[in-house]
Amino acid sequence: MSSWTRKARRKNTVKNKKLAEQDMAQKVKLMGDLPDICLACETQFDKKNKEQVTTWRVVVRENEGKVNLYCPPCWQKAIDIVEGFKKRIEERKNEQSTE
Repeated sequence: MSSWTRKARRKNTVKNKKLAEQDMAQKVKLMGDLPDICLACETQFDKKNKEQVTTWRVVVRENEGKVNLYCPPCWQKAIDIVEGFKKRIEERKNEQSTE
C-alpha cells in the first residue's frame, strides 16, 4: 500500500508542477503584452524608470486576456470616483431607511 501512495503523490506532484508552469507561462505572456501608455490619459510609460515601475498600476484581466496600465493620477481619480459612488449609495440607503 505504501508504494501506491508514493506513486499517487509523485503523480500529483508532477501534475501540480505542470499546472504551475502553464499558469506562469500565461502570466509571463500577459506581462509581455504590457502597454507603453496609460490607458486613461495616454501618458508614456518607461519600463526602465524605477519610479514609474513601482508607482504605476497594472490591472490584469485574465479572462479577457488584457493588461491595462494606469498612471498614479489616473488611478487616484478612479479611486475617488468609486469612493464617491459608495458614498452616494450609502446616503440613498440612509434616506430610504429613515422614510
